[in-house]
Amino acid sequence: MDHASSSDLSDGELLNYISIVMAVLLYVFIIYVSVPLTVRLFPPVLRKFVYLNFLAYPFGVDYEHPEVFLKSTKNFYLTSEPGVTFGIWYSLADNRWKEAEGKDFSWYEEALADDNPIIIYLHGNGGTRAASHRVNFIKAMSGGGFHVLAVDYRGYADSTGSPSEKGFTADVLCLYNWVKARSGNSPIVFWGHSLGTGIATNTARRLKEQEGIIVDAVILEAAYTTIRDAAATIPVTTIYRKFPGFEYLILDTMARADMFFLNAENLQVLSSPILILHSEDDKMIPIQHGRKLFEITYGASEKKDNVKFLSFPSSMGLGHDHISSHPELASILKDFLKSITQDQQSSGQ
Repeated sequence: MDHASSSDLSDGELLNYISIVMAVLLYVFIIYVSVPLTVRLFPPVLRKFVYLNFLAYPFGVDYEHPEVFLKSTKNFYLTSEPGVTFGIWYSLADNRWKEAEGKDFSWYEEALADDNPIIIYLHGNGGTRAASHRVNFIKAMSGGGFHVLAVDYRGYADSTGSPSEKGFTADVLCLYNWVKARSGNSPIVFWGHSLGTGIATNTARRLKEQEGIIVDAVILEAAYTTIRDAAATIPVTTIYRKFPGFEYLILDTMARADMFFLNAENLQVLSSPILILHSEDDKMIPIQHGRKLFEITYGASEKKDNVKFLSFPSSMGLGHDHISSHPELASILKDFLKSITQDQQSSGQ
């Protein structure tokens, strides 16, 4: 009798366990199916996933006091259109740090014309200009003799407005024009990382086609060919690549959400010198994107020497976000800009 009761109880427990497992599996399946369907029906949801501007890490930052993170740095704001004000950190080149002590913002504005190269830094998705790898980039480049202006586009950090591809371009155009009006003969470089590479090429193309302005150089770190191609290779979409209708439900919805970021197309139009940087162990955007962009750009360029590709071995462990920690990064950019200048001088420009 005791043995029979124990057996009946075990059977009951087994059935209960099976029912729980089935319920969990059903729940997971519903979520798995509902995500791509929701994305297709409501494209703005996809923009949230791509831009990740709601992940405003590090949290609790007082952006008006960048000196907590960086030397000789000022915070300021520009208005790109009614209702849209965006924040910028302007970090001074190291050869001006001693002079900068106690100086006001107007002095910093005048310093832009001192012939030190100027980097407009365009970060990737998620986080803010205070994220650690971005602060490391600013430190490395300002410490290497560059003025650096790191921008948080609309919808990021303390900037107002909602993120959009066209809006990002408008913000960077506003900043470029502000810098150009103060920079004299100092070269201005666009440096885009990840999502920011598309913003960099969009803006450089806009300047060329609509205003006849050739940006002095465009640096692309961990770049993708198009945002659609990036979505097809990033780790988060791995579980959906075999899903029936993956391209229709997710990839094609990029266009419905007004997200294109056509790096491959833009680079065929640009006349600016181009430097593409990619780490071999980039798990977010595989290095194949960078190599393909180089092939496309090199093939389309009339000045082959002005198109360079530099890869970093996996052994360095730089991944997607940490090329900024390479100790020779500032020297790499200086050498590239020097080669451009020499080429221009030899061609009589």
